[in-house]
Amino acid sequence: MNESPFYMALDSDPANVSEVQPYIDRVVQQFNIKNDLYGNILVSVTEAVTNAIIHGNQADSNRQVFLDTKIINDRLLAFRITDQGPGFDFEDVPDPTAPSNLHDLNGRGVFLMRQLSDGVVFSDNGSTVELKFKLI
Repeated sequence: MNESPFYMALDSDPANVSEVQPYIDRVVQQFNIKNDLYGNILVSVTEAVTNAIIHGNQADSNRQVFLDTKIINDRLLAFRITDQGPGFDFEDVPDPTAPSNLHDLNGRGVFLMRQLSDGVVFSDNGSTVELKFKLI
C-alpha cells in the first residue's frame, strides 16, 4: 500500500462536514483521479463522515472523526472513516428502497455508499468504514 499524506481529524460538529469537499478535491488533484469518479467519491465519503459525526459520535464535539486516504497497488483509492462511538450493526440497516421506507428522510447513507463505491468494508463493530474506488 502506498502511504499518503492525506489525513484529517474533524470535531464531531455537523458544520464540519463542509470540510470534506476541499479534502476530496485535494485527493482527486494529487492522484489525478478521473472526473467520472468525483461525484461518487464525494457523495460516498460525505455520507460516511456525516454518519460518523451524527450517528457514531452523536454530534459530540468532544469526539472526533478521522479520515485518511490511500492508494492500494495503484489500482484502488481507499478512504477510511473512523468515529469514536460504540459502532452499529451494519448488517441490520433497513433497505431505503423498501416501500415502507420510501418516505423516510434518513437512512440512505449506507445504501448510497454501497451503490456508488466499488467496495464498502465495516470494521471495529461498525465505527470504521473503508470505501474503495477502482482507478482502472
